[in-house]
Amino acid sequence: MAAWRIWLVCGLAGAVLYAVLPESPAVIVLATGLSLAAVAVTVAGVRRHRPVTAPWWYVFVAGACAWVCGDLIYAFQPPFPSWADACYLGAYPMLTVALFRLTRQRGPVWSGTLIDSAIIAVGVGIVYWTFLIAPIVTDPTMPPLTRAVVAGYPTAGVLLCAVIIPILLRRGPRSASLWLLTAASALTLVCNVLYTLVPAGPARLLFTGYLIAYVLFAAAAAHPSMALPVAGDADSLGRSRLGVLTASMLLVPAVVLIRGDWQRWGVVAAGSMVLFVLIAARMAGYMRRVDSQSRQLLHLAMHDDLTGLPNRRELERRVTRALTAGPCQVIVIDLAGFRHVNDRLGRAAGDQALTAVGELLRTCVRDGDVAARMGADEFAVLVRTPDGHVANRLLEMLRHPVQAGEHELLLTARLGTAAGEPGMAASELVRRADTARYAAKAAGVPLVAYTGELDERAEAAERLGADLRHSLDDGDFTVVYQPIVELSSGRTVAVEALVRWTHPVRGPVSPATFIPVAEDNGLIVELGEWIMRTACRQFARWRRDLGDAAPEYVSVNVSARQLSEPGFPDVVAQILLSTGLRPDELLVEVTETAIFGGGVAIEAVETLHDTGVRIALDDFGTGHSSLGLLRAVPVDVLKVDKSFVDEIAEPGREAVIVDALIHVSNGLGLRAVAEGVETAEQAGYLRGLGYHLAQGYYFGKPVEHPDFTAAARV
Repeated sequence: MAAWRIWLVCGLAGAVLYAVLPESPAVIVLATGLSLAAVAVTVAGVRRHRPVTAPWWYVFVAGACAWVCGDLIYAFQPPFPSWADACYLGAYPMLTVALFRLTRQRGPVWSGTLIDSAIIAVGVGIVYWTFLIAPIVTDPTMPPLTRAVVAGYPTAGVLLCAVIIPILLRRGPRSASLWLLTAASALTLVCNVLYTLVPAGPARLLFTGYLIAYVLFAAAAAHPSMALPVAGDADSLGRSRLGVLTASMLLVPAVVLIRGDWQRWGVVAAGSMVLFVLIAARMAGYMRRVDSQSRQLLHLAMHDDLTGLPNRRELERRVTRALTAGPCQVIVIDLAGFRHVNDRLGRAAGDQALTAVGELLRTCVRDGDVAARMGADEFAVLVRTPDGHVANRLLEMLRHPVQAGEHELLLTARLGTAAGEPGMAASELVRRADTARYAAKAAGVPLVAYTGELDERAEAAERLGADLRHSLDDGDFTVVYQPIVELSSGRTVAVEALVRWTHPVRGPVSPATFIPVAEDNGLIVELGEWIMRTACRQFARWRRDLGDAAPEYVSVNVSARQLSEPGFPDVVAQILLSTGLRPDELLVEVTETAIFGGGVAIEAVETLHDTGVRIALDDFGTGHSSLGLLRAVPVDVLKVDKSFVDEIAEPGREAVIVDALIHVSNGLGLRAVAEGVETAEQAGYLRGLGYHLAQGYYFGKPVEHPDFTAAARV
């Protein structure tokens, strides 16, 4: 059970016990102990939750302490007036100022709330002055100090009334802490009004009300939501607030009617009241129109206009509220490869697919949970009651095709989940889920749950990305070349350009480590262009210096990010022009994954091929739909993946696949290059299957300056 609930139950039980016990010293001890405990709980809550409003909570505590001191002195029944009255009256300014600051949004002090409080104070103050304060102040039979003290209580009541009524009438959602503050303030106001109107009333009952208010104030400070900023628009002018303000203005002419000269001022007072009512009615009509427009604008600002789901801002607001109630979970969903839908089928089909996914999430989440669209092809689900099965159910649901107009699309979902506890910031919980989603996407797995290790990896990747930038500027990269040999003669017919990075501190960094980072942060575009330019310059030197002994062409890998860049074929054309290479002396290697989605990537490949640049399909057989791509993409060379070559001498399906691929290549008039050849046995087996070209460590490792004069061993 939460600490604030324990306090609330025990405190209310103590207040009820005070109300029913007979008068005795034990009752005084009980009341004093409960009051002091409320002060201690308030201080403990502020110290634990550390809200930005902490200074005002301490002002409130000072006012409460003054009240408690007054209670202690009053228990000894001193003559009136006494120091108890000084404590009571001294507490009111601190309590009213603190309540005003604790129950409104941060911003300028001079606001609509302050003006409303002033209107209420003036209207109620005139009534109090006329019927309560003025008769006391002008009573010559009463000593001056007594008059001041007696008049001070209704004056303090006016201030408290002016602050608490706007709290009761505020619009927008209230946190649990604000509800407790509101209830305590309302109870305090009722007790003060009763004490003012019926000073000889049931003192025990009134003091019980004050004790309950103490308990509620302390519970508000102990609740975790006290650290949250006040939500909603406390300054907005709702119907209830307009009614109270109108009533406050009507108090003045009402007093004139009651106490004034009917013949001289009756018509003026009545006319003033009619004017106030008419103006209020006109304002109410205007407010209805403004409220309607503001609701529409708020909905647009907090919801996605395509799917109608809450957007990221609204999701974080709801996560904030969920975290105040207890543990919750956020699941972020990424539709991997969705951009290819727009490229292949058009944006209209993409929008229809997103709408279908949004509707699917909306209808499948549990009651109380929230589905949202984070942007682009990312969605999220807030799970109010953490359940390890929700993410799996979402995965199963998203495995089924969705209908986008006349197209039925199968989307690949990557999910990241994170668990949140009370006290955590909503933005941090969403960030953690997003980090897990990114890890799932990078690893190619359907679901990843957040752990601290993911942040460590992300930070390492960010540091590596920054180092990439510096090394690219400082020239820490080099290009090495691996021979592609003819199996029958051992002659080097081509070279593949590969990048190597020697970090000034880390030393050599594997391409498997830094290439994915460069892909993510976009540096692969600049790095890839540098590799291609460097390789083409080197190849031009070999052709100039070695003549016919030089390789036939140089092969350069191109990433998916590069292919998606507008104007990439123009960059390649400029490099060929500046280095003097013919287009057929450059071979561009692309992966199946890079061009699977079609669109800009395939257009770039087609443009390059049309200009005479050769195209190789790298890592063939490991991607999405290899045989289909051979019909859709202009290809000159198939590079058979190393995974099919590794155990080629062993009986099994790997050998069958390698055998099948050479037949596919020959049938389509393509050249096949077997990658990753490491043994003489593999080379002989490939030659026996009919392969003419191969590369791998058996023929030579990548080096900066290959020797083309000596034939490789075959």
